[in-house]
Amino acid sequence: MTADRFVSPDHIRSLFSQSMSHMYRTEVPLYGTLVELVGEVNADVLAAQPALAEQMRRSGERERLDVERHGAIRVGTAQELATLGRLFAVMGMQPVGYYDLSVAGVPVHSTAFRPVDNEALKRNPFRVFTSLLRLELIEDEALRMQAAEILARRNIFTAGVLQLIEQCEREGGLSEDDAWRFVVEALETFRWHNQATVSLETYQALQGAHRLVADVVSFRGPHINHLTPRTLDIDAAQAAMHARGLAAKAVIEGPPRRACPILLRQTSFKALEEMVHFPSGSGEEAGTHTARFGEIEQRGLALTPKGRALYDTLLAQARESGGAGSTGGDYTQRLQTAFAGFPDQDEVLRREGLGYYRYALTDAGRATPASERAVPAEVLIANGLASADPIIYEDFLPVSAAGIFQSNLGGDEQRAYAARANRDAFEQALGAKVNDEFAIYERLQAESLASLSAV
Repeated sequence: MTADRFVSPDHIRSLFSQSMSHMYRTEVPLYGTLVELVGEVNADVLAAQPALAEQMRRSGERERLDVERHGAIRVGTAQELATLGRLFAVMGMQPVGYYDLSVAGVPVHSTAFRPVDNEALKRNPFRVFTSLLRLELIEDEALRMQAAEILARRNIFTAGVLQLIEQCEREGGLSEDDAWRFVVEALETFRWHNQATVSLETYQALQGAHRLVADVVSFRGPHINHLTPRTLDIDAAQAAMHARGLAAKAVIEGPPRRACPILLRQTSFKALEEMVHFPSGSGEEAGTHTARFGEIEQRGLALTPKGRALYDTLLAQARESGGAGSTGGDYTQRLQTAFAGFPDQDEVLRREGLGYYRYALTDAGRATPASERAVPAEVLIANGLASADPIIYEDFLPVSAAGIFQSNLGGDEQRAYAARANRDAFEQALGAKVNDEFAIYERLQAESLASLSAV
């Protein structure tokens, strides 16, 4: 097949994310409620803030807003992770960032598969936070070996999707018909199954090690555990969740509300308690499992290493103040107090090198000869010849992710593990290096700066 008959990875990613959204809406009807709620909040924000609406139109974000989603899955073995990496590559999604959640009491480490180029992000920024279970963190050696044996027996991918992955790798792409077949086959990996593969007794033993261990090991596939729409005002969305009777988290994870949003803020409704059938000697035994939930996110400015260091310092101050962590009725106030030390004006954020921006010529700038544009970007902005819009943060925050996980595992466990980050082991399991998110944002900013002096 010639290359001109292949559809783009961006197209396949859009097909997949739309199909995933439809499937999850069917499986978890409350997700549909969240999508509708977020749509209403976003429409209100854009109507009330024309400057934001214009900024989003200018940067190409407006078109992607309604389709933007992130999902999350958890796998149990290196082979599962490596094959997922190949599956996501068919859709133009690369592993970006390394996240160690063990420091927050969750026995996994993770990456985010997502597009990395500007045009691909505009087309569809679908991303999947993908976690690998760290069996070495299970203290009970016999249980650890049993979990490994259970995982070794399963195959989470259909023969069809494996064949199409190999075909794409061999030929360099997929046709429209093959792309649709790929989507149908790939969805089976992410589908919910209410039939456990272990007995109720084994499930309870795994749950005793950690509820997430039971979630990963006890089923035949890594069911998608949430799918997240993006809101422009997460505080309004949180209030709307409460107004509609959804059991939303008490605390929004991430930075506080700001005039210039930064990084990522997340909230969710608590996970569903779902009926599960466990195999037993007499046939089946009924039980329940808690894992899938609904989440909403608000994304802001991607921070530079300098900005991220300041963020981490201030977040630690807020969480450690009084030894209360992110609990207690005063956490929101502690967070606001700590982040008073983080500039909240775009011009200051740019001047101090705290965030990444996308620069573009205005109509007046394009009408100005290139020779007259050979001045610093801030001069062009001051003269109305260029604009600078925040580059949106496309990645995740380990503390926030752990907070969401913990609040939706159906228990109150808070523990720490002796093991810490092990990026080398994760990359060995993946079979590839993860991309540096800072390098991606730096490249996007540099490309936009170069466009200001282009002839």
